[in-house]
Amino acid sequence: MLKPSPVSTQKIVLTGAMALLFAVTVAAFQTGGARQAFAVLIGGFAGISLYHASFGFTAAWRRIVTEKRGAGLRAQFLLILLTSLFSFPLMAWGAKFGWPVGGFVFPFGVAAALGAFMFGIGMQLGGGCGSGTLFTVGGGSTRMVVTLAAFVLGSVLATAHLHLWNRLPSLPAYSLVENFGPPAAFAITALILGLIGAITIFIERRAHGSIALPLKTVSYLRGPWSVVFGALMLAIAGVLTFLVVGRPWGITSAFALWGAKIFQAAGVPVDTWPYWSWQPNALNNSVFHDTTSVMDFGVILGAMLAAALAGRFAPVWHLSRRDVLTALAGGLLMGYGARLAYGCNIGAYLGGLVSGSLHGWLWLLFGFAGSLVGTRLRLGLGMR
Repeated sequence: MLKPSPVSTQKIVLTGAMALLFAVTVAAFQTGGARQAFAVLIGGFAGISLYHASFGFTAAWRRIVTEKRGAGLRAQFLLILLTSLFSFPLMAWGAKFGWPVGGFVFPFGVAAALGAFMFGIGMQLGGGCGSGTLFTVGGGSTRMVVTLAAFVLGSVLATAHLHLWNRLPSLPAYSLVENFGPPAAFAITALILGLIGAITIFIERRAHGSIALPLKTVSYLRGPWSVVFGALMLAIAGVLTFLVVGRPWGITSAFALWGAKIFQAAGVPVDTWPYWSWQPNALNNSVFHDTTSVMDFGVILGAMLAAALAGRFAPVWHLSRRDVLTALAGGLLMGYGARLAYGCNIGAYLGGLVSGSLHGWLWLLFGFAGSLVGTRLRLGLGMR
């Protein structure tokens, strides 16, 4: 049999991704109804957006340190502000109009600070954050498959100890939306992000004499997209998540569930762990009952579809020893850290800030500190 040509391979991947996305949507509908099916499609839309815009949090945090380029960070801030413009009023007033919406507003303490710091290190070693891991796996990265497997393992291991970590001191949950109202909360968020954005512009101009303009969108169907357009599309995905799911977008709680189900199938009594004894239905129900899981499936398949449309689905099967070891270390650190810190860059950082929660700002602080350490480790290991 002749080896398929690159064009034929992309067509096969495209057809397979569409078929799998349809199958997952049907399975989600059968277990959770229309809401669950829409969640899959929102995830698929997010996966396409992440891939076409190469919208990553990891590289953006690293580039401001190593290259003194801040376009990626400013695109993140645009995403946060666009989403908050809708999420803050929805959380405050949605219930009055029959559309109740909740945010991610959590306490933040020693365990969460350590978890965010661990996650920051891990995402630089692993080569991707929560969303980055999913969309690069969908795009055909074999190294990120290793990272994802370790991410899942680290996540479930953390659930064995989370009740102990939660005994450590923490600050109470604090919501800007509840304390100041949506307009003032948005103004405070915009002011802080604007200040940080201005600092990145100063750093970039000082290092290079000018600001690098974002690449323009080449094709809306095949990509690549500009990071600004990517931020707009991801903001739409985030607002749709609020409207359909009733909460911000999250990713990593599903990894813990997948790991727990694997452990349970292997005979490990995870149902006796406090984390899972508080939510027994999660282990007993199909994974398609879990909204975060079906959205994650959608992200992977959406990215796979986008990669095939772009003609860039081309897995590299040879991995060096360094690639494997750093992927394992990064995934374990991210998985364990995410459970301690209420999530990853999406659930804790993005989800926290678009909820007006203080914990999102603190996650950013400790996560970026960990990213600095992880970046130095990458450089020491000869990784770009």
